[in-house]
Parts: sequence; structure tokens; C-alpha cells
Amino acid sequence: MAEFTLPANSTVQPGKTWPVPAGAKRTKTFKIYRWDPDTGANPRVDTYTLDLDQTAPMVLDALIKIKNETDPTLTFRRSCREGVCGSCAMNIDGTNTLACTKGIDECEGDVKIYPLPHMPVIKDLVPDLSQAYAQLRSIEPWLKSETPPPDRERPQSPAERAKLDGMWECILCFCCSTSCPSYWWNGDRYLGPAVLLQAYRWLADSRDEAAGERLDNLEDPFRLYRCHTIMNCTKTCPKGLNPAKAIAEIKKLMVARK
Repeated sequence: MAEFTLPANSTVQPGKTWPVPAGAKRTKTFKIYRWDPDTGANPRVDTYTLDLDQTAPMVLDALIKIKNETDPTLTFRRSCREGVCGSCAMNIDGTNTLACTKGIDECEGDVKIYPLPHMPVIKDLVPDLSQAYAQLRSIEPWLKSETPPPDRERPQSPAERAKLDGMWECILCFCCSTSCPSYWWNGDRYLGPAVLLQAYRWLADSRDEAAGERLDNLEDPFRLYRCHTIMNCTKTCPKGLNPAKAIAEIKKLMVARK
């Protein structure tokens, strides 16, 4: 019988519990994944309780308050606080989403916060996205055209421009890719929903003249065809986009050109 063992120091342990703020009448408990590679210790889950009457409404507000007032060692990414940059993507209550657009009142019971799943962790809530960005570079996400540029912008009709809706809004938070079982299993070769959505964004752009080259780049048993239409990507996207539909459109283009 096959025997499987976890790597050393991989089991998540109970962590430190911080005291409830004095005089707090309306509280919320946050259980947050912690791991520091410099200590060599197992990852742990620390418990923090905040006074909701003294905390702004979003989960990111709670994280910032914890870092500023309770535990300055807590590490996470954040920037815009408006759901635009994708920096604060993490797993909150079992769903990949943006901490800056997730309301504390949307979470029932204790708020459980972990880094994006199935990615190497740099520290605490910060995943290593090096592989995902390398895959993004591989699809060359920029306009490619042999036609000399016009004196002004390259024109598009309203109908041509409308084809980009549902793709240009992607903020590359990688919530979709890290929710995809196919990406968990084959992330070294399968490009994943976020990158494939970006690939179709350029295939659908009427100004781009490299469709054949782009499809050649995707013609591979793993880069495109590991998608099994599980739909986790569409369900979890915090911007309400549909990466699964974009992947299906690429497959249709592959069939059409044959």
C-alpha cells in the first residue's frame, strides 16, 4: 500500500491568541495564517479579536488595523483598497477574493484568512506569483501589428470594442487560477484561467494582427487543453468575469482554423 507523508514542518499549528480589546461590546474574531521562513517553525493560525465599532467595514481594514495596532509582524500585500490592483487577493472563509472588497459583515462567525491556495508562500498571506507572471509573459500580452501605426489611435467600431468587455477588467489577482484544480495539478504547464483570459483578450482585439502566432503558442496538450470546465474560476472571480468562457472561445478558434 502506498504511504504518503507531509513535508517536514508543514502541519499547521495553533498560534498565539491576542486579547480582546478592553471595553469592546461588538467584536469579531479573525483567524489568520502565519508563516515566517526565517524561523524554521511550522505555520500557525493566530487569533485576533477586534472591536467592530472601532474598525472600518472591509476585511482589509481589519488586517491593516491588526498590523498597525496589535501585531506589526503580520505580512500581507495591499495597495489601491478599491478592487483595482489585485494586490490583496487571499482566501477568506474558503473563497479566493479581494480583502479590500470583502465586507466583514459578509463573514459568518470567525473570519478565517489564508494566502491564495496551492502557491508557494513567501511569508504569512503573501504568495509567490513568479510562475504566474512568467506564464503571463509567455503569451505576450501586448498589441502586435505589422500595419504601420496611424497618425492617431488605431480605430475600432463600437461592436469591435464591445468584444473586449469582460476581459479588459481583469486585474490579475489570480483568484481564478488558484481556485482551479487543473492548475493545482498541472500549474507548471497549464497556463490557468487568468493567463488564458488575457490570451483571448488579444485574440479578440480587432487591432491585433498576430492571431495565428498566438494560437500556435497555445496549441499544446497542456497550455490550453487542461481546462475541464470545472467553473471554479468564474465562480470565484471578484470582478464578476468569466474566464471559462474565454477559454472556450480560444478552443473554438482552434477548431475554426483547422
